[in-house]
Amino acid sequence: MGGVRSIVAATLLLAAVVAAGCGGSSSGGTPTLNLWVFNEPSGAFTDAIANCNKQSHGAYKIVFNALSNNADAQRQALVRRLAAKDSSIDLMGMDVIWTAEFADAGWIKPFPARYADQIKRGTLAGPLKTATWQGKLYAAPANTNTQLLWYRKDIVKNPPKTWDGLISAAEKIGGKLGHVEIQGAQYEGVTVWFNSLVAGAGGTILGPSGRTVTVGPTAKRAAQIMSRLAHSSAADPSLASQKEDQNRLAFEQGSAAFEVNYPFIYPSAKADDPKLFKKIGWAPYPRTDPNKPERAPVGGINWGVGGYTQHPNQAFAAAACMRNLQNQRIAALKGGLPPTLAKLYDTPGFVKSYPFAALIRHEVNTGAVRPKSPAYADVSLAIAKTVSPPSSINVKSVVSDLRSLIKDALNSQALL
Repeated sequence: MGGVRSIVAATLLLAAVVAAGCGGSSSGGTPTLNLWVFNEPSGAFTDAIANCNKQSHGAYKIVFNALSNNADAQRQALVRRLAAKDSSIDLMGMDVIWTAEFADAGWIKPFPARYADQIKRGTLAGPLKTATWQGKLYAAPANTNTQLLWYRKDIVKNPPKTWDGLISAAEKIGGKLGHVEIQGAQYEGVTVWFNSLVAGAGGTILGPSGRTVTVGPTAKRAAQIMSRLAHSSAADPSLASQKEDQNRLAFEQGSAAFEVNYPFIYPSAKADDPKLFKKIGWAPYPRTDPNKPERAPVGGINWGVGGYTQHPNQAFAAAACMRNLQNQRIAALKGGLPPTLAKLYDTPGFVKSYPFAALIRHEVNTGAVRPKSPAYADVSLAIAKTVSPPSSINVKSVVSDLRSLIKDALNSQALL
């Protein structure tokens, strides 16, 4: 989640993390495992580290190293270090879209069978797909994510089921509240939106190999929806610069009756505006086609083991611990991060505290995993530049434009 920061900022961040420590270290015979991940605001990741360090009984000690909270800056910092074969990256929190790129470059290690079998058991289908490349498991799904349609129950009695219905419903409400909050800025979020619209129409962007372009008429349908919203009164005036957190704030401040966003907005509203919190309803991600099932986004964080770590066995054990039932429950209840383990969705106490659990489980199992390719970063950039700002989409030429740009992106194979 987040837009591209400047190279200068990324370089400064790299300098800071390099200064934090290099190389695998040990203290009193206990291997130190450097974990690099963004500073998750609820503290769920640091809680998991404390739990695993205690449960390891001295087998390892995980040390937290903070990356930027901007996903693109996170990737830039990790890529620069991994390209230099930095052995101090023992574990890393990876956006689900990085698996193919990092695996293809040798920057993460495939999980040995005994850990892979353990991780696969009971893990939801969507998250497992994001952690797999060319038949091998390269990451341990820590948490997943998906988007729901959030709405004001005091204003909306019957939430719409399709994107066209959603836009029409917001137009009918009109005024300050007649908006649909969605991510329209030129960054990963707008690619997520477009990919789910394409999948919801029954299409794909890349083939299974990640090296062939399959963009077709479903991309035009996706573009039509984005363009229609952008040119309607249902669009937030700031649509072209809106990201997840701006959507959350607008909804909390009473500027919209609808919001398409991740579950983090739920605990946020509870803390920020208890009155609004009681008015929040949720419904499935809107359908692209009324006759086809919705294909909500599949996001989240996976734990990867660094390709150059000096402590691979301990790192695999730590990755498995970091995503165990206890730690996933903490992440869901404290940070609103949906679990990847099916068992939690069957636990009555958890479901009571996470009332949309069944819907999230369904969407994650059937959702739209983004295209898997070693060149995904360039593919995503090509899509984002084509469909953002949504008001400038050329619907007539969008298919040919995308096919050309994505082919160029695949040919570049750029890792930075």
